Amino acid sequence: MTAQTLIDTAQALVAGDKGLLAMDESNATCNKRFAALNIPQTESARRDWRELIVTAPGLADSISGAILFDETIRQTTNAGKPFAKALADAGIIPGIKVDMGAKPLAGHPGETVTEGLDGLRERLSEYVGMGARFAKWRGVIAIGDGLPTRACIDVNAHALARYAALCQEAGVVPIVEPEVLMDGGHSLARCAEVTEEVLREVFVQLNAQGVLLEGMLLKPNMVLPGQGSQTQDSVDAVADATVTRLLRTVPAAVPGVAFLSGGQSAQLASARLNAMNVKFKSRMPWALTFSFSRAVQQPALDLWKGQAANVAEAQKALVFRTGCNKAARGGRYDAQADAPR
Repeated sequence: MTAQTLIDTAQALVAGDKGLLAMDESNATCNKRFAALNIPQTESARRDWRELIVTAPGLADSISGAILFDETIRQTTNAGKPFAKALADAGIIPGIKVDMGAKPLAGHPGETVTEGLDGLRERLSEYVGMGARFAKWRGVIAIGDGLPTRACIDVNAHALARYAALCQEAGVVPIVEPEVLMDGGHSLARCAEVTEEVLREVFVQLNAQGVLLEGMLLKPNMVLPGQGSQTQDSVDAVADATVTRLLRTVPAAVPGVAFLSGGQSAQLASARLNAMNVKFKSRMPWALTFSFSRAVQQPALDLWKGQAANVAEAQKALVFRTGCNKAARGGRYDAQADAPR
C-alpha cells in the first residue's frame, strides 16, 4: 500500500461537502438506546437497524464513509450482501472501529485509557479483507476537579499515535479521535484550554510515531461548556473557540477535521458546524466536516421503534439529518427550517 493510496482515501472521505456516519456504537450502547424505546436488545434487532441505515436511499449524497462496529462488519443484508459491500456499492467507503474501549487508568481515579493495541496488526489485516479502508480509535479525556492529569493526556495521545501508525502500515486511513467530554459543569474557556493541550500532545505523538499526516483524519470534540454549566454559550462563541484551537494545533497537512457530536442535540450540532464554516471557511487549511452518531441516528431511531412498517419513514429522517449536516459543512444550513422533529 502506497502513501498516495492513503492520501487519496483520506481526501475522498472529506470530498464534496460530505461527512462520515458513525454507526460504530458498541452493543451495550446500542442496546441502551433500544431499551429506551422498548426495542428488543438482540443481535437480530441490531442487524435490522443497521440494515435500515446502510440501505437508506440517497445516503451517499451526503455521506462519504461509514464507521462500523465489529459485529456490524460481519453482518449482511436480508439479501445476503455484507454491509461493507453494500456501503461500497452505494459509493460509501466502509470503515471500522478498532479500539477495545476506555478502561480505568491505574493510579488516576476518574480517568481512563483506551485499550486494544495488542493484536491490532492482525485485526486490521482481517478487517481489510472484509473491505474496511479506514479505522477509528477514541481516547477519552474528562474535565473535573484536578482533571485531566498530564498522565492521562500523554497515555491516550501515545495510544492514538501507535494505533495510527499500525493503521497506515496496513494501508488503512486512521481517524484519530481524542474526545474531551462535555460532561460536568466546566466553562467554555476551560474546555478550550484542555482541548488545546490535548491536541498539541496528540500531534507531538503522531509525529514521533512517523504517522503520515496527509493520510489521516482528526475527529475531535467541539469546544463546548459542560452540560451542567449554568452558562451555555452562543453558537458563534462555540464556533470561535473551536476553530481558534484547531488553527493553533492542527497542521495544515491534515486533510480534514470531522467533529464528533458528543451528546449535542441534532440541531445544535448542525448549527455549530454551520457557524464554523460560515465564519472561518477562508482561513481553514483543512476541510471541516462531521462524523456524528447519535446526532444523526436518534431522530430516525425514534421513528423506527423496531417496527418494519416504519423503515421508510426512518430512512427519510436519517437522510434528512445527514443532508442538514452536508449543508452545514457548506455554510448553507437553515436552522429555522430545521425544527426539532
